[in-house]
Amino acid sequence: MVSLPLFFGLAEAQTWKVTGMGRRTPLHELHIASGARTVDFGGWDMPVHYGSQIEEHHRVRRDAGMFDVSHMGVVDIRGEGARPFLARLLANDVGKLRERGKALYSCMLDPSGGIIDDLIVYHMDERWFRVVVNAGNRDLDLAWMRERAAAWQAGVDIIERADLAIVAVQGPAARERVADLLDPEDRAPALALQPFFARECGTWCVARTGYTGEDGFEVMLPAAEAEPFWRALAASGVAPCGLGARDTLRLEAGMNLHGSDMDRTKHPLESGLAWTVAFDPPERDFIGRRALEALRAAGVTMKLVGLVLEERGVLRGHQRVVLPAADPAAADPAAGPVEGEVTSGTFSPTLQKSIALARVPRAAGAAVLVDIRGKLLPARVVRPPFVRHGRVLIDL
Repeated sequence: MVSLPLFFGLAEAQTWKVTGMGRRTPLHELHIASGARTVDFGGWDMPVHYGSQIEEHHRVRRDAGMFDVSHMGVVDIRGEGARPFLARLLANDVGKLRERGKALYSCMLDPSGGIIDDLIVYHMDERWFRVVVNAGNRDLDLAWMRERAAAWQAGVDIIERADLAIVAVQGPAARERVADLLDPEDRAPALALQPFFARECGTWCVARTGYTGEDGFEVMLPAAEAEPFWRALAASGVAPCGLGARDTLRLEAGMNLHGSDMDRTKHPLESGLAWTVAFDPPERDFIGRRALEALRAAGVTMKLVGLVLEERGVLRGHQRVVLPAADPAAADPAAGPVEGEVTSGTFSPTLQKSIALARVPRAAGAAVLVDIRGKLLPARVVRPPFVRHGRVLIDL
């Protein structure tokens, strides 16, 4: 994780509490009162669980759970130059965003093609795009955007929304529970939102997005309104959930985590994110394009895959992955690398098996070996996701 500086501007200091080495969200005291165990996460004091991480995981898959994700950064890009600025800044094409509220997932790259961060951008209107970035990168992302904007044409304002909190409500029953708490005129339109669309509901922004592989809403709202919203959700039966369950859920859903499955030393084409890079139209010169085109022309040697461990053991990040001797690619020097690495792994509560994402040689076949404490254990290569919308998507 990236260590964040302790300096805050006046607006942020009025919103976020700072104690010791960690920032705190508007819901921090409520988490403590609810018995949450907190940990440092990217410079933030965040709840990892409220007693049972496994139970929280299952509540999201089967009913509804809520996560305080107010540590994520919200940045509004405003002005007449907002769209062309984002077309230059992001690897995916904001030209796809034509309907109000439509969202787009993208990577923000450096000139070498390394992934500075992955993010979601929402088209609020033609002069206003909202970007949500990862917590551990929010200060670095904001600085990067402002540096690029300073060299850009006039008509772009980069505005950090430190006054907002974010609550993610996920699970089969999540949208209905949130809709019950909206003003009557907003309930039906919110429930009618298609996936990857957002809508302003008064001072709230309700987005049908998430990071768990389940349906639900991510609600951006004024910080002062976060606690009443959280309490009302809890009263309706939505379970408070910590970052531990969020991680097992996102891994089952095959979703990358910045700092583990990708970072500035890796590029999208070797990180399972080629689908987020829009090379068309060819005249769009986004940052990192030339590097990615050169890498693509030379031949990408690694790929991101899913692994299911065939024996007892736990898959963890940084474990060595090797091709079996029986794999033809292992005996062919022209085939490229013969070793890879687990990027993130866990025991899956849904599958009751150890699973992982791993960066492996492009030539790897259906089976690999993982070095777990000096023993090479067999693992099956699968295509993520493992679980989505409560359904197991791989053969067990």
